Order: sequence, then structure tokens, then C-alpha cells
Amino acid sequence: MKPAARRRLLLLASLAAAALLSFILLAPPFSGHLSLSSLLLLPFPVSPYAGKPKLLFLLAGQSNMAGRGVAPSPLPPPFRPHPRVLRLAASRRWVTAAPPLHADIDTHKACGLGPAMPFAHRLLLDAASSDLVLGLVPSAVGGTRIWMWDRGQPLYEAAVARARAAVDAGGGTLGAVLWFQGESDTIELADATAYGGRMERLVNDFRADLGVPNLLFIQVGLASGEGNYTDIVREAQRNIKVPNVILVDAMGLPLRDDELHLSTEAQLQLGDMLAQAYLKFNSSTDSRQ
Repeated sequence: MKPAARRRLLLLASLAAAALLSFILLAPPFSGHLSLSSLLLLPFPVSPYAGKPKLLFLLAGQSNMAGRGVAPSPLPPPFRPHPRVLRLAASRRWVTAAPPLHADIDTHKACGLGPAMPFAHRLLLDAASSDLVLGLVPSAVGGTRIWMWDRGQPLYEAAVARARAAVDAGGGTLGAVLWFQGESDTIELADATAYGGRMERLVNDFRADLGVPNLLFIQVGLASGEGNYTDIVREAQRNIKVPNVILVDAMGLPLRDDELHLSTEAQLQLGDMLAQAYLKFNSSTDSRQ
């Protein structure tokens, strides 16, 4: 297949996935009749901590955030469920978090292990209080370009709706957006060169629409790319001029055989790196107050 035809097929698949996601996530919550979202909820137990205030983290981007790491047996402890780590299901109900976290979100491909569970375990390990409850809000979809996350696009509107629902469903505070995206923007030069401006606009739009002007964004520097312009996107990531945007660089972490997706070992390391970045930011913020 010619490269141009392949790119068109990938784009059509991504658009179809975005449309399905928006249908699932923007649909009204379960009202007593079985629907697609309620069927997806059935395997996941509702958490006893569902009604408690939570420290919330929006998980956004593409496949390496959704997770493509292969689950070994037995599952390493940082990926295992914890009673105080919850996940907002596609039905907008809080359930005990267990991988794959994006199973009912990124539905067009098989999801695996991502960085969010190790991230959450590390935060609990360093928590000053044993009462801390974490709420993970999966919203990532594989194969998506950053323009597909523009305000008004289905992915963006679904993520904002889920973040608002997370705050409303039991109360809580948005701690940060964990953003891992850009591999698909390395295919076309125009996408790569526009990445920095689009990312800055995305950060500002999320903050405005969620009503959190200083909301922390932790973006992951690309470890790989689908095209020849990875260095351009990485340079844009390093030069974001918006405040309270932290870069955690994944370059050098081990990849799967496809040379695109992070391995299970890499996702474990990345989760710890993201947690350290979050804790360091909060520590420095507290010291300035």
C-alpha cells in the first residue's frame, strides 16, 4: 500500500475511534436500561470509596498513555488494584482501578499496561495521609493527532466532560493532566511544525473550560514516532512557553518490538517518573507559599 493511502486509512480509523468515543463518553449516565456503556461497566466493581473526595488525574493522549504494555503473570505489584485507586469508567461511575484502564475508552484496539497505575501506587507510597483516595480519569485514544484534541473536537469535549463528571461524582480536586501524545504528529511535517502552538492552545483551553487557571500539565517527551519528524515534535515539547507545564522525557525507555510502544518495564519506569515530577512540583509550590 502506498504511504499516502496508508495515512488516509489511519486517519479514517482514528476519526472513527473518536466518533465512537464521543458517543460513549458524552452519552447520558446509566438510567436503568442496558446500553453500550453500561455493558462495559459490568466487569468492574463499584468502589466503596466512590463517594469520597479524590485527588483526580486526567489521562489523555494516544496509545502510550492508554497502554500497550503486555501484562505478565503474575502482574507486578505497581500494576495491581489498590482499594484507594479508582477509575472513572465510561459510564461515569467510580470503580476500582485495574488494568487495562482504558478498556472501555480506547475501544478500537486491545489495551494493555500504561503508566497510570505505577504513578498512582507511587503517590500513595509517598502520601502523608493514609486517607488519600486517587481518581484516575482515562481519556486517551490511540492513533490520534493533536488537532483531534482541539476545542470542539470529540476527543477534547469528551475529556472535558469526563473531568467535570469526575469532580461531580463524589467530589475532588484536579491534581494534573498526564499527557502522552505526539507520535502520530511525526508523520507529516506540517503537523510536526505546528505541534508547539497547538499544545499551548490545548493547555489554555483545558484550563479555561475546567475552571482551573493553573492546572498542572505533565507531558511526556516522545520516546518514538510514527514518522520522520520525531525530533521536531520533541523540540516543540521542550519549548512550551505556558507556565506549569512539566516535561518528563521518555526517550531511552525500552520499546516493544514494534519500536513505537513502550514495553511493560518502560511503563513501570515512566509511571514512577511522572509521580516524582508531580511530587517535586508540589513540594516546590508548597515551599514558595
